[in-house]
Amino acid sequence: MKLVEIYRGLCDETRMRILRLLSKGPLCVCHFQTVLQASQVAISKHLAYLRARGMVEVARHEQWKIYRLPENGPAELGLQMRCLQDCVQSSAIFQQDLKRLKAIQDECGWVEAVAGKRGRRARFC
Repeated sequence: MKLVEIYRGLCDETRMRILRLLSKGPLCVCHFQTVLQASQVAISKHLAYLRARGMVEVARHEQWKIYRLPENGPAELGLQMRCLQDCVQSSAIFQQDLKRLKAIQDECGWVEAVAGKRGRRARFC
């Protein structure tokens, strides 16, 4: 993965928000819809863009597609993700996303399902 591809992926606010949420753990499309208050089509297009560039991975569990950050991604992606975490600390929209994510977690008492080769857990309702 080239550094320029990472920056292209980060040049859209919705994709940055998706990556920020994935830094907290794997999520399904329905969670992105709720947290980002966007349509399934819009979220899926952004996830497809990120997936095509190796910035996210996907696993299927029953009818859900579970997305996560790459387990063995390039060092450049890891460095940019750390930078993103630092840069969004004072941004209201990113903080609101985390509050909505927490509300979803609290509300539905998430069911856990195995997603990934190493048994990482993804949570979904």
